[in-house]
Amino acid sequence: MTGRGERKNRLTALPPTLRLLFSLLVILGGILLLPLGTAVILGERSEAAAFAAVAGGSLAVGFLGRTRYRDRAREGVRPALLCTGAWLLFSLVGAIPFVLARGLDPLDAFFETVSGLTTTGITMFSGLDAWPRSLLLWRSLTQWVGGLGILTFFLGLSFRGTGDHRLFGAESHKIELGRPVPGLAHTLRILWAIYLLLTAAVGAGLLLAGMTPFDALCHCLTTLSTGGFSPHDASIGFYAGNRAIEWILIAGMLAGGINFLVHYRLLRGEVKALVDNTEIRYFFFYVAAFSALILLERAGRTGALSAGDGRGVLFQVSSILTTTGFATEDIGGAFFGPLARQLFLLMMVIGGCVGSTAGGFKVLRTAILTREVRRELFQLRISRHAVNPVVVDGKAVPVTEIRRVGALFFAWISLLLAGGLVTTMFTGLGGLQALSGMASALGNVGPCFIPQGQMAELPGIVKGVYILGMLAGRLEILPVLIFLNPRFWR
Repeated sequence: MTGRGERKNRLTALPPTLRLLFSLLVILGGILLLPLGTAVILGERSEAAAFAAVAGGSLAVGFLGRTRYRDRAREGVRPALLCTGAWLLFSLVGAIPFVLARGLDPLDAFFETVSGLTTTGITMFSGLDAWPRSLLLWRSLTQWVGGLGILTFFLGLSFRGTGDHRLFGAESHKIELGRPVPGLAHTLRILWAIYLLLTAAVGAGLLLAGMTPFDALCHCLTTLSTGGFSPHDASIGFYAGNRAIEWILIAGMLAGGINFLVHYRLLRGEVKALVDNTEIRYFFFYVAAFSALILLERAGRTGALSAGDGRGVLFQVSSILTTTGFATEDIGGAFFGPLARQLFLLMMVIGGCVGSTAGGFKVLRTAILTREVRRELFQLRISRHAVNPVVVDGKAVPVTEIRRVGALFFAWISLLLAGGLVTTMFTGLGGLQALSGMASALGNVGPCFIPQGQMAELPGIVKGVYILGMLAGRLEILPVLIFLNPRFWR
């Protein structure tokens, strides 16, 4: 009897990483109930059937996996497998409603869902204004869940005490700054409460500014998450001329691109949080400098500037730098000149702050690399034996951290160039267009210099490279590279 019992236990034991993925399926099934309810209420029958099938399947498989199998061990979670596997699992399952309800191409549906969950915002679809609302809500929900979801993953793995946070480069530098309060669970509750509060504030503002309730809901979900999906093909251009909507979205996008610890401090009345750390100063400097340069170019091209020009440029700079991707003007169109296009490409690489929902290389990393270059130049003028550390916010940055940031920068640029080469090879697009497409995917931005009509017609191999780029950018590259390494599976 004992032998049979031990054999049964061995058969039902699962690696803890796999059991966590079953738990995530339960969460996904619960989220899918929201668009399902919307489809039922609005009488969207085919969409309701699709969401019911996927939600029911996710809940059933997730609960079965959690209740039938036990953990093989309490420890042993593999962060690279968990992060990459979670986003792949969510994307595969989340794409099914698009296929079942609309008969869309499976690759395009998968691309759209990856773009949503990674908060990239590149879309393969058009005619969105006529889409069923339940599907539009699901697109927005994928971005809202993916926005703070990645930060939740980072914190959950970083505070396990196993050193797993080293996978995440610059995010680990903020770990030492501490959580808002002791205890991981309490920290996450506070972060999600702030996320909900800011999302609701943006939604209420948009509603008061003249958006319909459904549009306000969709846009508030994709603003704080810095995702950029819109229920309209024209994005925010659909509301052209409504200055209140643009200003509310500018504030919301900037809030999404700022470290959430800053929001926590602001809610506690610490106004100095907006100026007392290196990253936030760099962030606002980038917003001001890029906006000023683009306005100067536009003034030289048109001979005069209007208030609308200033607002439009600030909107687009905020959108690209925070990797949100909303648009009032086509960044590749006549409104912006050659200098602006180059700067937008640079913004796609930089991205927002660590500890935020934004993508990109991250502002803090640019500050670390800038100070490392300054340190190397200074070191040439003094004794090579002199101690001259890189200091950020009064703390010396460990050499291992600087090396990790440097390695990540090399990986980032390598993937960017490789993706640009593949795009050019299989599409014949020009260099700037090809680089912008991969930069948009890797930086989780959305807009690029490839027209929307051409984006939907990209060859499958290019779409596959962009999918890899979106996942790599969202998961800080290293977990995906480890996941793709054959030695990882031995």
